[in-house]
Amino acid sequence: REKLMYLFAFIVSLVLLCISVPIFLVFGIGSSLAAILGLNLPWSVLIQVSFGALTKHVLIAVPLFIFAGSAMLRGGAATRLVHFATTLVGHWPGGLGIAMVISMGFFAAFCGSILAAITAVGTIMMPKMIEQGYPRPFVVTLAASAALLEALIPPSNAAILFSALTNVPVSQTFAAGMIPGIILLFLMIAVVLFKCSDIKGSQKATGYERLIAGKNAMPALITPGIILGGIYAGLLTPSESAAIAGLWALIMGFLVYRELTLDGLLKCLKETAAITAVIFAIIATATFLSVVLTYTQLPQKIITYFTNLGAGIYFFWFALALICLILGTFIEIVPVFYLTVPIFAAIVVSLNQNLLHLYVVFVAFAGIGMITPPVCVGIYTAAGVIREDPSRAFKEVPLFVGVGIFYGILMIFLPVTATWLPNLLR
Repeated sequence: REKLMYLFAFIVSLVLLCISVPIFLVFGIGSSLAAILGLNLPWSVLIQVSFGALTKHVLIAVPLFIFAGSAMLRGGAATRLVHFATTLVGHWPGGLGIAMVISMGFFAAFCGSILAAITAVGTIMMPKMIEQGYPRPFVVTLAASAALLEALIPPSNAAILFSALTNVPVSQTFAAGMIPGIILLFLMIAVVLFKCSDIKGSQKATGYERLIAGKNAMPALITPGIILGGIYAGLLTPSESAAIAGLWALIMGFLVYRELTLDGLLKCLKETAAITAVIFAIIATATFLSVVLTYTQLPQKIITYFTNLGAGIYFFWFALALICLILGTFIEIVPVFYLTVPIFAAIVVSLNQNLLHLYVVFVAFAGIGMITPPVCVGIYTAAGVIREDPSRAFKEVPLFVGVGIFYGILMIFLPVTATWLPNLLR
């Protein structure tokens, strides 16, 4: 009877997913059916576990970083960053594309939302690129792909969620994503140079223009130093640094750049509330699944299976890559985190591998789902910025998926990229 209940819960979840029911309801309904009907657990157990997951102190940083990114978008910081990057490389062949990737990297260093990065930088750069002759489908896909830098370059909401699931210190997870994020940034630049070498850059900025652009962007450029410096100096917790980032964003918006209005602040708060509600709804219901996994001891059974199979570590990494690619195609990255990381983390520990290596490899492959149909929220967001038909951008997706897979494989064979900096800062 118990197995039949699990099968019934799985079928219900699959049907709900196929008819486009919101993912938090898929988690909640399917897992609660398995817990209540299969394991005979009372509702109170699920509610207690869910409440405990939502009240982890580290998760306070999530809405604070989202707010900081939104305030910097409306307060003028994003505009100054983009202009500075354009004065540096805009005259190169494919220069505007490179400037957009660099701007995404800068913005990722103080923004906690991938979609906010697409909106902030894309709103400014994408129309300029199209005016200069860049193909619209390529522009959309590049913006969606470059925003994946946010998942790696600290501070990152992906790192915060990973730490909440694995109990790895957030400061360590932040550090683990730094070098892989820079490597991904250079790969994105290489793609632009390969595809857009025949597109002439804009007029080269003078030294004085670069100096002025750098001066105007300086308050935004020092933001990562304020956030990360406070953490690694031991002065601030990640949550406190997120609060400082939000306060600094308000100071820039109201006093430095003077572009943030009270109406803009209200929109920032509404946007933060909406995005946070989505993330926390997923976290709340995904913990129902963790209850089922705990009581059925599924992670331990999978570990035993791998041990008996005699599979090597690379078999595990490539199996993880395949699972993340498949799930990422149909489910957004936050649900994929809560669906798989608890199981993957247990296996990684049993294989004597580093959890920080898991974080980087996981994000590399699960993040590809941002640009792969049918979900591809990155593509839809970027296309919405310039009111482009998202389906037209799909022809450029294979190139970026190929680059993403190459990057992910590189991370599998180079764990030192994820572990060297955390070990240095420990």
